[in-house]
Amino acid sequence: MRIPPGHRFQHDHAFNAFNPLVPEGLTVLSRRNMLKASLAGLGGLSVPGLLKHQAQAAQSGKSSTNGRSVILLWMTGGPSHIDTWDPKPQRPVNNRGPFAPIQTALPGTYICEHLPKQAAMMDKFTLIRSVDPRKSSHQPNQVMQTGNLEAAPRSNPKGDRYPAIASVCSKFRGANDPTMPPYVAFYRHDSHVAWAGYLGREYDPFNGNDAARLPVYSLTGQKTGGMSGGNLFSLAGGLNHERILERRSLQQQFDRLRTNLDRNGSMEALDTYGQQAVEMVVGGKAQRAFDLSQESDSVRARYGDHLWCQQALLARRLVESGVSFVTLDLSYHTASGTWDNHGIPGGVYGGISKGLQPLLPLFDHLLTTLVSDLEERGLLENTLVIAMGEFGRTPNMGTQGSTDGRNHWPVVMSMCMAGGGLNHSQVIGASTPDGANILERPVTPGDLAATIYRYMGVPVDGTYLDDRQRPRFIVEDGAPMPELFG
Repeated sequence: MRIPPGHRFQHDHAFNAFNPLVPEGLTVLSRRNMLKASLAGLGGLSVPGLLKHQAQAAQSGKSSTNGRSVILLWMTGGPSHIDTWDPKPQRPVNNRGPFAPIQTALPGTYICEHLPKQAAMMDKFTLIRSVDPRKSSHQPNQVMQTGNLEAAPRSNPKGDRYPAIASVCSKFRGANDPTMPPYVAFYRHDSHVAWAGYLGREYDPFNGNDAARLPVYSLTGQKTGGMSGGNLFSLAGGLNHERILERRSLQQQFDRLRTNLDRNGSMEALDTYGQQAVEMVVGGKAQRAFDLSQESDSVRARYGDHLWCQQALLARRLVESGVSFVTLDLSYHTASGTWDNHGIPGGVYGGISKGLQPLLPLFDHLLTTLVSDLEERGLLENTLVIAMGEFGRTPNMGTQGSTDGRNHWPVVMSMCMAGGGLNHSQVIGASTPDGANILERPVTPGDLAATIYRYMGVPVDGTYLDDRQRPRFIVEDGAPMPELFG
């Protein structure tokens, strides 16, 4: 599926006006050029008002962070719930699909045979089989990542203004380390993740793909042999740390450039960078966190060389270094997403057998390796791992001329969680025997958002201001899931 004509969901960062990619922007002939070269690589960075927030917390005697973090494994396109975490083995084949169920470490709980590693570790997971994804769509993927039913740009002209759960966490609590961005996303296309919207650009995700050196894959998941990224923190020719650390001169340049910035959040973003951009460039912690060469050969081999697995290892490195929210866009394709298994003849994604089946062993390895590694390093107790997509898929296969594909099904979906010190080793909710509807214990996008906020120490009744300066609740319809909290 494509973005409707006339819509543009591109989220340019606050420093586009600096023209950093034209020759003038990279030629260090003046302090203005030095500033441009230094800040251009930090466009999209989210270190929103953190110093002020920490100072206020210190004055009130409260901690501004709790050391907790979230890793969201976003299965872009909408994975089939029936063919992953909610099998229906007693149903006819066109309903149950081609895969067999296997017993998990949780007695009486079965999942897909192509997820054997997760099955063996199911006591560390919570499965939610009754998620209600009403109004959720993709490209852009907003409802489930914001927790708001109105965050649907295809039907609501202001749907892209509702902030991502990650952006709200950035605003209300910031990063766990002030020299790290609070919200980092590795995304194949900017329509695959949610953005800050009403909160302002300074709460948009930091683009992890630009900061890390990663293998390049084709739209259909083939290795190209190329590498991308890794240059975000590089200093332009002629720059050195001493020159950048001339804070007084930098401040003068901020003042001179003030009149050149637009009035749509860029000034506030520049003020934020004025506090911490120098540390991001020369301090070294962020650069090291995004550098996989810092890991031992054994750890890198354990994760594997696949793009998504390397991003999972980066996610672990980032939360270990102080990032509080990391989103991994698990997609090769820039359109609706690799998990969009329609199986349309001539399509790029394939159906359940040819499209979904090759993804599941890879995902199984990625998920269990990440959770195991976090646990071994003592990080799992404070890191909540979430895996989900934007909706489920039709109970019956063979839609749209395919033999085994499934269409979108924003009626019921499944997801899983691990870590965060929450109550796991359980299944929450259930779908009907054919997987077509919610049978019991519906979980809404608002419930998911409220659960994350409670875990992260963000006030569930918190508010933010929209474009008319009216307060809006960060959770408009939902409550934390009591099953997860002791």
